Amino acid sequence: MLNNTKMGAVGERSAVLAFKALGMQVIPTSTEEETTNALFKLKKQGIGIIFITENEAKQAEEALMRYRNDFELTIIPIPGSNGSTGYAMEIIKKNVEKALGANILFEN
Repeated sequence: MLNNTKMGAVGERSAVLAFKALGMQVIPTSTEEETTNALFKLKKQGIGIIFITENEAKQAEEALMRYRNDFELTIIPIPGSNGSTGYAMEIIKKNVEKALGANILFEN
């Protein structure tokens, strides 16, 4: 149930610290290794939803791929402190096209 789902945030310190005020587990990271370790730590703690800044998500794509088919964990890329890089939207486009067989929601 969503009401019992624990949430966390990983990424740029300035972008993720606000999530701490919402009661989330927050781990600021700046390198691929830190991000990979933070994702593993949050998963091990039973966190079900992890928000990750776009720069760190792109940097740690290999780690994200490990959790791609994990139905107990959802990882959601969000814009960092400098705004969106377009990475999160690209992931959404790919998922829509994969699910529907065509890109019907977005213009090319």
